Amino acid sequence: MSLREIVEFSLFTINGVNFTVTHLLSIVLIIGLTRLINVLVKVFLRRSQKKRKWLDSGKEYALSQIIKYIVYTIALVLILQTLGIDVTILIASSAALFVGIGLGLQDVFRDIISGFIILFERSVEVGDIIEMERIVGQVKDINIRTSKLKTRDDITVIVPNAKLLHTNVINWSEENKKTRFMVSVGVAYGSDTQLVEKILVECASAHQKVASDPEPFVRFQDFGNSSLDFELMFWSETLWRIEQVKSDIRFRIDQRFREEGIRIPFPQRDVHFFPQNLPKAGG
Repeated sequence: MSLREIVEFSLFTINGVNFTVTHLLSIVLIIGLTRLINVLVKVFLRRSQKKRKWLDSGKEYALSQIIKYIVYTIALVLILQTLGIDVTILIASSAALFVGIGLGLQDVFRDIISGFIILFERSVEVGDIIEMERIVGQVKDINIRTSKLKTRDDITVIVPNAKLLHTNVINWSEENKKTRFMVSVGVAYGSDTQLVEKILVECASAHQKVASDPEPFVRFQDFGNSSLDFELMFWSETLWRIEQVKSDIRFRIDQRFREEGIRIPFPQRDVHFFPQNLPKAGG
């Protein structure tokens, strides 16, 4: 058997289309070139990121993802043409089918379009810490249809891209590295409010994860039902483990309050009884 006979050997036939060894080798070559191009693009962008200040890690990831999807689309079209399938005729003849599929998969298409918008706009990037629907997580991956968040409990949450685009999302990593946080505390009526303010500021300033500029400050929030309510404001760059920072500050506040004799009250209610003229028995 000659080389020509080998490459033209028919492996199988589908609807009159012969799938030969040549087709198989062409498809393998296209897939191999596609993967090679994507690898080269990633290497180029990573090197460019080190040399050019405008290309940060977020832009590098977004560009690599977009180029990857474009290359895969071109590869799919080339594979279909290699098999002798006219893509334009296929699309035209399947228009009604595509309409039905589109109606059934409209949520999927919406997620895909949202994925491209996120990659282009870069409102959310890999590495950002975001909060949505009471879930706080770090963005680990942004794919064409879904994104992956890793919560503080090391749980991976898969989120449709449309949710990132159409729901209220707090991006804690946006713009400033330092973010303001708050710890609330109430003290008993009669406490020295100036001393309370001094202790709260000292407890926050003593923590190594709390920024010194801007300095922590205290807000006298309200006269509560059972306590004088204060809010301790501080800035920190530790976004991911900020709850642990808050916990450390609370432990320190409780210790200092015990040392200074400042009491943290629990809710209580005073009940007053007023004597009334009750009818006498048998009267």
